[in-house]
Amino acid sequence: MFTEVDLSNIALELDEQERSLMAESMGGVDSPDYLRFLQENENPNVSLDGNFSVQVLRKALDVMNLPCVRAGSESLVDLRNASNEQAFICNLQAHWFSIRKLWGVWYNLNSLKKGPEIISDFYLSAYLDTLKNEGYDIFAVRGAFPDPARSDGTRA
Repeated sequence: MFTEVDLSNIALELDEQERSLMAESMGGVDSPDYLRFLQENENPNVSLDGNFSVQVLRKALDVMNLPCVRAGSESLVDLRNASNEQAFICNLQAHWFSIRKLWGVWYNLNSLKKGPEIISDFYLSAYLDTLKNEGYDIFAVRGAFPDPARSDGTRA
């Protein structure tokens, strides 16, 4: 869907928008406050080790008409009924991973695991609740997902 270069371009675009807004609100590009802001926020949307901010991921998903809604917010993403969703993205510190329903089965697609792990509908809510208690930010991703490719390259 998106390459590292695509996400980097989104991050740079967001950084430029943020710098422009901050310069305007801080009295211009030569103001001490703005110069301090630049020193403290060199690349706020992508870290030097390649981790992207939630704003970058949200913007990329928005391009595909897949809104991303924080679980537990006013948007009524209820983790007790998580199996009613289609996908989640989870973040702790700089690590992102997704949990996605593919062909009617939930998969934990965490790159720190040996491979995709199946999660039952029954266990999904408990697993997400555990992640939330461990400090993860959890976002439900909604909308009409593209058909996933099967291992033979065909579409579902």
